Amino acid sequence: MGCMRKLGCLVLLVLLVAVAWIFQDRWRPLLHRGGAAPVATAPDTADRDLWEPLTAQGAARAREQVRALGSRRGPVFANVRPGDLSAYVFEELSKQLPPSAQNPEAAVIDDALHVRADMRPSDFGGRKTLGPFAAMLGDREPVEFGGTLEIVRPGLAQYHVRELRIHQLSIPRPMIPKLIANIERGARPDGIAADALPLVVPAYIGDVRVHDGKITLYKATP
Repeated sequence: MGCMRKLGCLVLLVLLVAVAWIFQDRWRPLLHRGGAAPVATAPDTADRDLWEPLTAQGAARAREQVRALGSRRGPVFANVRPGDLSAYVFEELSKQLPPSAQNPEAAVIDDALHVRADMRPSDFGGRKTLGPFAAMLGDREPVEFGGTLEIVRPGLAQYHVRELRIHQLSIPRPMIPKLIANIERGARPDGIAADALPLVVPAYIGDVRVHDGKITLYKATP
């Protein structure tokens, strides 16, 4: 029994250390209260340069490139900046995401399109979905999606969510479909994967590829 007690204490200690590490940014100010203020560290320059804000101007640029692909004499492909295409896509995604999403940004990391925004964790189901971690989150937290774009059929694409982070909490992949279902609004088209968000696209877009820090749109073959 003594051995079992020690083993149980060890497991509890490991869990406490893991929770403390995940939420270290939230608790660190409390540890410094009454003493010298913690030294702020500058954000990593590479990470800062990687992300682009989603703007109306970027969406307009992407819209023009998409429209050019639809022209009979237009190009067969177009390279679009991640921020521009994401702004264009976000106009459609905003119909699926909760209204609480604010300050969206986008980046291409490896071969995935990442979108992050400030959102309410309660939009994902709160304690019912996130369990005890929901109590450790604030009213608003940074939420980051990482995934791939795929054409399902002419006129319909999907954004496969392969990664999902709320604050510093990485959501296990088996939980992602449930959280996606909680934030979705409106009817879900047939053929959309459980871990994906649907996107309406022009029927003449045949493929989308993410590579080398850029996104390429291809015209559908006749």
